[in-house]
Amino acid sequence: MDDLITVIVATYNREDALGAVLRSMSRQSDRHFELIVADDGSRSATADMIESWRPRLPVTLKHVWHEDRGFRLAEIRNRAIRAASGRYCVFLDGDCIARADFVASHRRLAEAGCFVTGNRTLMSRELSERILAGGLEPESWGLARHLACRWRRDFNRIAPLLRLPIGPLRKLSGRRWRGARGSNMAFFRSDLERVDGFDASYIGWGREDSDLFVRLIRSGLRRKDGRFATGVLHLWHPESPRSELPENEARLDLALQSDRWRALHGLSRLDEPLRQDAGTA
Repeated sequence: MDDLITVIVATYNREDALGAVLRSMSRQSDRHFELIVADDGSRSATADMIESWRPRLPVTLKHVWHEDRGFRLAEIRNRAIRAASGRYCVFLDGDCIARADFVASHRRLAEAGCFVTGNRTLMSRELSERILAGGLEPESWGLARHLACRWRRDFNRIAPLLRLPIGPLRKLSGRRWRGARGSNMAFFRSDLERVDGFDASYIGWGREDSDLFVRLIRSGLRRKDGRFATGVLHLWHPESPRSELPENEARLDLALQSDRWRALHGLSRLDEPLRQDAGTA
């Protein structure tokens, strides 16, 4: 695939972590991509930080923002999709640092009829704080240092940072949505548009990614495993509030019981008011 890729980085009031992510994106070996920060209502300090990075990045940087009205990750991702110029969209959380081959690896894995889900290594609180406070650059570390971090328990696992050519094994879970993570994933934009993107009925933390995976598989796509190719370094952060999770679980249950593959409140309904009861999912 030789076309422009759009990398969409979701953020909310984490200027320090986002700065580390943008630094890692400035070092990509594949530079035929654009970068969109999907900002779920952050304060002005985030916009200032993004502006400070604009002249330092070798690619186009866009900032998509909407008003802070609670956790609306699905909706801000849809707004970023609408602003995308690339025909392939890679999604990365704003606290996940990418190594230099991240975009190149996603480009190699892109395949018609598939979407890709990658994985991550969780970093300890202590290491994360040193990275953000001291300017450490883990995206440039080699295997020996990664192993040392694992030995000290600063990494929860080393496997996501390995590179292995597993070929056809990547499609063994082609019809499974469980176990896929939304912090590192990629789709053809045409496939996202066909299922009407993320479902913005999901408010608060949890299950909006699972809903998308279910609908994409139901529409005929296969999940392709990005392990041993696209793993990222996830900075520690306190657990997000999960008060809305029961409602989102109910929405996902209803989606699983149905046969629909388009979002109830997706790209085509971005500016319409939402109904908040779980029965609308």
